[in-house]
Amino acid sequence: MEFLRAHDKLAALMPMASRMAALQKDCATALPAMFAQCAVLQFDAGQLVLAVPNTALAARLKQQLPKFQEELLRRGWQVTAIRLKVQVAKVPEKSRTSAKNTLSSNAVSAFDDLNASLEDSPRNQSLKAALSALTRHQRGE
Repeated sequence: MEFLRAHDKLAALMPMASRMAALQKDCATALPAMFAQCAVLQFDAGQLVLAVPNTALAARLKQQLPKFQEELLRRGWQVTAIRLKVQVAKVPEKSRTSAKNTLSSNAVSAFDDLNASLEDSPRNQSLKAALSALTRHQRGE
């Protein structure tokens, strides 16, 4: 915050950012269940523009707009109109590289000890094979 206040141009944005944050908080309080996925985009000249993630939520929210507007007026916001803007969020691409999970040397030796302590029976055969494969893989063999 100190950095923002120290810079002339950024300091001029602080009151607007604080106002938008307060409006966002009041909107979330007025419509807690629905508003969790929405965001205030703009509030200018009494017109509030909300970002809505999909048309289904926009339709549900549209039914609540009169009550929502009354609640905002009661909280001191001079809202004369509310517009909804559907903005589908871009789904982030999954990373193509997978992180290699490595176990500590204590964990690997614990798996080795477990493998050695298991009884050689047909019932334990697949478990022992999996433990051996795991320890070999972790040791880079």
